[in-house]
Amino acid sequence: MKVTGTENKIADFSGEVIVVGVYEDGLSPPADQLDTLIGGSITRLVEAGDITAKPNEVTTILAPSGFETLRVYTVGLGKKEDLCARRAYEAAASAAVVLSAKKVDKVGYFLDDFWPAEMVEQAIAGALVGVHGQDLYRKEKKQTPPGEIVWSSVTDDVIEKGIALGNAINLTRSLVNRSANDIYPASFAQEAAVVAENHDLNIEVWDKARLQKEKCGSMLAVSQASTRDPRLVILRYNGGKEGEPPLALVGKGVTFDSGGLSLKPSDSMITMKCDMAGAATVLGAIKAIASWKLPINVVALCGLVENMVSGDSYKLGDVLTSRSGKTIEVLNTDAEGRLVLADVLNVALDEKPMAIVDLATLTGACVVALGMDIAGLMTNEPDWCHELEQASLATGEKMWQLPMYPEFSEQLKSQVADLKNVGDGRWGGAITAAKFLEEFVDDTPWTHIDIAGPSFAEKPKPYCSGGATGFAVRTLLELARRQATQ
Repeated sequence: MKVTGTENKIADFSGEVIVVGVYEDGLSPPADQLDTLIGGSITRLVEAGDITAKPNEVTTILAPSGFETLRVYTVGLGKKEDLCARRAYEAAASAAVVLSAKKVDKVGYFLDDFWPAEMVEQAIAGALVGVHGQDLYRKEKKQTPPGEIVWSSVTDDVIEKGIALGNAINLTRSLVNRSANDIYPASFAQEAAVVAENHDLNIEVWDKARLQKEKCGSMLAVSQASTRDPRLVILRYNGGKEGEPPLALVGKGVTFDSGGLSLKPSDSMITMKCDMAGAATVLGAIKAIASWKLPINVVALCGLVENMVSGDSYKLGDVLTSRSGKTIEVLNTDAEGRLVLADVLNVALDEKPMAIVDLATLTGACVVALGMDIAGLMTNEPDWCHELEQASLATGEKMWQLPMYPEFSEQLKSQVADLKNVGDGRWGGAITAAKFLEEFVDDTPWTHIDIAGPSFAEKPKPYCSGGATGFAVRTLLELARRQATQ
């Protein structure tokens, strides 16, 4: 799919489809110009109430005879005063979802002439995300990307950044959407190697032997029932000054989670290919950061395992020794993500990072607390968490901070080891999981993002097909951009 820019007016566009933006309090200038060209059809539909311009509402208009463009899509932008990066991203993606239902050679996006570059970058990314679905293995795809997207009134730099962001999000989505017999620790590591080669990243891949040498006992225990060996992928992007501490991004990569001996019911296991969304998000984020050539050092670490069942399964009551030396009593083998991250976070400390962000589909408890569309934030350093909150506000990806009171740590005390891997009962489970992770970051500023809800959509949304959403790639890129300019 080709993405180009044009300075031509909407009247000069040559292609099958035009997309224009419509506000609740008036047409955008391109929509107003197009309305005149097609005989006032947009205005009539607004007056009839067929176009309300509510966010992400897409209306199809058949262009009149003699007009070169066949179809016009209006996409709702809400009120002008509420316009933001999220709305731009979702509006462009919503239009893309609709137009991708038919084969289109060329589509022109004329949402508005006066958006700042940062907003257009988000919109271009949304247009690329919206045309890609989760039907990766279908012979007949439900969605077909257009041959060319033409964007009005943008510079080449904005186009390149928008494309890079859209491709990074789609990488994350593709990895999460791929089945567990396709994406497993070794094949994920191979995908990471391709990203490293294409973006001049340094990469290390620790295999089982290296993990044993490094005494990653917690991570190895989770993987030991699987016939597929674990991997730890470490990617380094050196865009900042030499020797400057990096930003560390850590991702949980359980490529399939059966629950282990604490076996999940079948209905709960169906979507467990998505339990590696944290690692996929981290890989997408460092791809985007490198593509944008941000002046910052970043290290991304992906802990990759399968949590399976066999005669070699780790068992309830087992005591594991993590890489940090802390011992862990296992009381639930389905609380495995935190065991993986315990060792990966300890490896991250070796990089002497300025700060750490970890991402994980860690707990159903976070979904109970915040719903499917909001990620939970938990931290040992409020100022660092505030930086992440500001980045999420800028992109519109919803995150909410949960309290990390010391009383929650009391639940993790074990009678036989330093820690147990679950708290007392079901209450506050997202927080006790985060308090467990906090034990492995020392004094380094750290924020944990529980993305169990928003990383995977069980039903389609106007701006995204069902399945992986690519949630948090945009926020991590924005976080890195802000850190690079401080």
